[in-house]
This record gives sequence, structure tokens and C-alpha cells, in this order.
Amino acid sequence: MSERPVIDVEDSSEFGDSLVISCFPSEGFVSSIVAHFLVDRLGLELVGGIRHSRLPPVCLVQDGSPLPPIRLYSGVPICNVEKCDKVVLIASEIQISPDLKLPIASEVLDWMDQKEAGMAIMIDSYAHGEGQKHSIFDEDKSPDTVVGIGSTEKTKEILEGIGANLLKQGVVGGMTGVMLGESRRRKVDSLAIIAESGGEFSGGGIPDARAAARIIECLDGLLPAVKLDPEPLMEEAKRIEGQIREMMAMHLNSEQDVVSAPSTMYG
Repeated sequence: MSERPVIDVEDSSEFGDSLVISCFPSEGFVSSIVAHFLVDRLGLELVGGIRHSRLPPVCLVQDGSPLPPIRLYSGVPICNVEKCDKVVLIASEIQISPDLKLPIASEVLDWMDQKEAGMAIMIDSYAHGEGQKHSIFDEDKSPDTVVGIGSTEKTKEILEGIGANLLKQGVVGGMTGVMLGESRRRKVDSLAIIAESGGEFSGGGIPDARAAARIIECLDGLLPAVKLDPEPLMEEAKRIEGQIREMMAMHLNSEQDVVSAPSTMYG
């Protein structure tokens, strides 16, 4: 039997009726920008991480302390949805290998069930063109599109209420696609908010703060404590760009053991 991923959290943490938000790597670093913004604006604290022997053999370092590459943050902000006594944010900058996507998604959903958590939200982005993770055919031809996908009728109604148009046709890949598919199979309330991005995750693209801002505007309908202020977000995107470039220079997704000294990390 293959090894299962392990979710390690502080023993004192309670997660009943939690809203779980996942931010895995995306086009234009959109999910990374959103994750950092939420950690800062909602006052979330690091409570644990996810580990597996086939994840990259690295740790992130912040203020002299090691952090897991897939991290869990938690806090108690104000929510506008049911079963949101607490927010749990899953944040990562590493690309998850295809063979680990289903095991990690399954472990997260198992963990949510064990902890009696509430709804899950996946934050993601897409770009048009060949070789992209997602193939999304949106009816809105503007470059400022935000689409939503819900695993249940309840989550579809929530998406419409926060201004995310339901995706009519497309293919969603990566962790978001796997989480959505498993959520539908298990009848778990999950939704994805996906913004169109002009940036590219590979090749040293520029972080797309505007796409991140559109997602945060949608989240403001669920988490009114977010209160988007675009200017600091744009400045934050510039800072995150430098940090992500440093991480890419460290070969974060390499199979080799790497030791480097970036100026800082975020989250």
C-alpha cells in the first residue's frame, strides 16, 4: 500500500465548522498573492503543514524558523456563510507532482470530514493558450473574467451571490480539478474561484495582482473582514514577485538537496 500524505496540526487547534481555503500554485502567482493577503489581513497563524516523502526535500525559512512547503494557517475572522466558525488556509508555492495530486486532495477531504469542517474554496487562475493547466471557454471576452465552479447546488448559489459567473464549459486541471471532482463524488460543499490572468507561472512571468484583486473582491462577500485596498495589494505583488523568483532560483521543485539564503519568505 502506498504511503499516504500526513496533515500535521497543533494539538490544541479546533477545526469544527471551518471554511477551508486552498491556494496551490497558479498562473500569474495569483493564488500566492491571495494567500499572503489573507494571512495578513485576516490575522491567520501557522498551525501545521502537509508532509509526504515524495514532496520536494526542502523547508522554507522565515525569521530563522523552518516552515513546511505546504502550510496550514488558521484564524477566526468574520464570515457571511454557514459553518465558518474558523478559516483554515492551505498555502504552497511548490508544484505538486501528478501522482501526488489525488492522494493530497483525498487526505485534505478526509481531514475535513474527520474535523467536521464546513465548505472548501479553491483559489486558482487560468490563461488562454496551448499547454495551459486549464482549458476554460468563458463567454466574457474581457481580460477581467472571474469564473466559478461549484460541486453542489448550494455552492453554485454562493458563487452567483458573490459575483462569480458559473463556468459553462471547460477543463480544470491540477489540484483544483482533483479537489472539485472528489468533492462532487463525496457530496462535499466545495467551490472554485478562478480568475483570468495575463501572467505565466513558468518562465519567470510577472505576478498578476489585478487578477488576485478580482478574486479578493469575490471573497469579500464571504469574508467581510478582507476589505480590499488595491494599492497595497499591488505593492505586495511586487514584493512577492522578488520572493518567488528567489524560490525559483533555489530550484524549489528540484530533486536535489538545495541550501540557499533568500532575503525573506512570506506567509
